[in-house]
Amino acid sequence: MNYPFASRTQSFESSAVRDILKVTQQAHVISFAGGLPAEDIFPVEAVRTAYDKVFSSGNNALQYGLTEGFIPLREMIQTKMERKGITSSPENILVTTGSQQVIDLFSRIMLSEGDVVLTEDPTYLSALQVFHSYGAEVIAVHSDQEGMDPEDLRVKLEQYQPKFVYVIPTFSNPDGKVWSAERRQHLLDLCYQYNILILEDDPYGDIQFHDDEYYQPLASLDEQRTHVVYTSTFSKSVVPALRTGWVTGPIEIIQMMAKAKQMNDLHSSSLDQQALYYLLRDFDLDSHIQTIRREYYLRMTIMRDYLAKLGTDLFKCAEPKGGMFMWVEANEEINTTALLHQAVEKGVAFVPGAPFYVGQPKYNTFRLNFSHSSPERIQEGMDRLVSVLLKPAHSK
Repeated sequence: MNYPFASRTQSFESSAVRDILKVTQQAHVISFAGGLPAEDIFPVEAVRTAYDKVFSSGNNALQYGLTEGFIPLREMIQTKMERKGITSSPENILVTTGSQQVIDLFSRIMLSEGDVVLTEDPTYLSALQVFHSYGAEVIAVHSDQEGMDPEDLRVKLEQYQPKFVYVIPTFSNPDGKVWSAERRQHLLDLCYQYNILILEDDPYGDIQFHDDEYYQPLASLDEQRTHVVYTSTFSKSVVPALRTGWVTGPIEIIQMMAKAKQMNDLHSSSLDQQALYYLLRDFDLDSHIQTIRREYYLRMTIMRDYLAKLGTDLFKCAEPKGGMFMWVEANEEINTTALLHQAVEKGVAFVPGAPFYVGQPKYNTFRLNFSHSSPERIQEGMDRLVSVLLKPAHSK
């Protein structure tokens, strides 16, 4: 039977990362593909204790909850954002099922068929999938290690009048870069000038490797509190299975997103939200985040040093200052998309860079995740990966 799917499903795309993860579930495969945190340092006992406290609090904990989220948790999120310089209140915080749901809800209320979204290039591929699913045209702004090029941004804001600009300015996915303070301010100033919204995605901001540096969120620069919608998640700092993220921004936008969420899932899991509340109340999350930072920095340096030994003639990559990913550019004759199958056969996986691009893809790029594998597995996996990448005559 030919099923009469809605016309918008024609733009639905399978996630390249998710497709790769299906293949890499085999025990012998060392995966640098997914954006997975380290399971060996999950706060398992703290999470278990938090759920025990929920079940001890009475049957009401198992009831339906508010669409906007558990109020005590929203109050804790407000405090967390204040430490980043972001002014908010429980009324303009919406708790979501991960920050991925924020991208979908925001796109749902903002995008009509043919609307334009400006992004970095490369950028988070699952965000691109969402924008395309709502019929948007995604336009790339020229970007470098400092962020979006201000002149190209100005030209494209004026030319396209986009509905919003989507950015990951702190430890971006896939390339792990950090925008300079000047580029952040340029973006905000131009969006003020052209009256354009910014969706600031900040899933990795807590995972910074250098305590003496400060990366100011765009939302904290938005003194008018009118142009930046900010989203983050507990998936990277606690555990992904809680599926708890949040969004804050202008109250009119948050209220509209809450209406969209009501139609989507009524509310995110009350049980998980309340467990997270008890964990944040009674567990030293800041100390745990410091542990994450130290361990991920160690794992990153092992991967970095391995690539450095091969020389810049073969691979080029900028050392990330935080986050979970290393972005690598290989010689132009290497097609990483074509090589992926061979790599998996060899027992290692990565994500080819092509799906992350809005414009012309670079087939010699790839993303490596350093957070999930142990130091020993990283060394072994890099041995396997390089044995594949060093094979001669890989044409596009």
